[in-house]
Amino acid sequence: MARRRDGQVAADRILEEAMEAIAEGGLAALTMSALARRLGTSGGHILYYFGSKDRLLLEALRFSEAKLAEERRALLARRLGAVRMLDAFVGLYLPRGPRDPRWMLWIELWARTVANEPLRETQEELDRGWRDDLAALLAKGVAQGRFAAGDCTGRASELLALLDGLSTRVVLGQHGADRATALATAKSAAARLVERL
Repeated sequence: MARRRDGQVAADRILEEAMEAIAEGGLAALTMSALARRLGTSGGHILYYFGSKDRLLLEALRFSEAKLAEERRALLARRLGAVRMLDAFVGLYLPRGPRDPRWMLWIELWARTVANEPLRETQEELDRGWRDDLAALLAKGVAQGRFAAGDCTGRASELLALLDGLSTRVVLGQHGADRATALATAKSAAARLVERL
C-alpha cells in the first residue's frame, strides 16, 4: 500500500480504493470507516485529505477521468487515420466489463448531480472534455476527407449519448450486454454517424 513517509495513506491510493469499493458494493455501502479499514488507516486520515464523503466522491471522479483524459490526448496525438482513431476512442470510452469501477462511480453519482451543484459542474466539465475531444477527432476526419462535413459537436454529443446507454448496460451486466457486443454496436453506429456529417 502506498504510504507517505509520515505514515498517512496517499490521497491517490484512497481514491483508487474508494472506486474499487464502489464497484464492489455500491455507493451506499461506502462509509469512511469501511474505507479506512480497507486502507489500514483511520477515517480521520481520509477526512484530512477530503473533508467529506461528497468531496471524496468528487475527487475520485476527477482522478479517474484525469487518467482517461491523458489517454485521449495521447490517442488524438497519434498518427492514425480518422476511422481507426474513432474506433480507438469508442473503445476507450466503453467500460472494460461489468462493474467497471470508473463506470460504477459515474452511475452512482449521476443521480446525485441534481442536488449537488459542485458535482453537476464537475460532471458537465468532464462530459465537455469527452465531447470536445470527439468533435476534434471528427473534424480531423472531415479535414482528411474520411468523414462528410457537418456539425461535429452535435454529432459528438449524439454518439456520446449512445455510448452512455451502451456503457450503462455493460457495466450493470444486463443480459446480452457485454463489452464486445457494445463495441461492435458502437463502431457500427459511429460509422453511420460520420457518413451523415
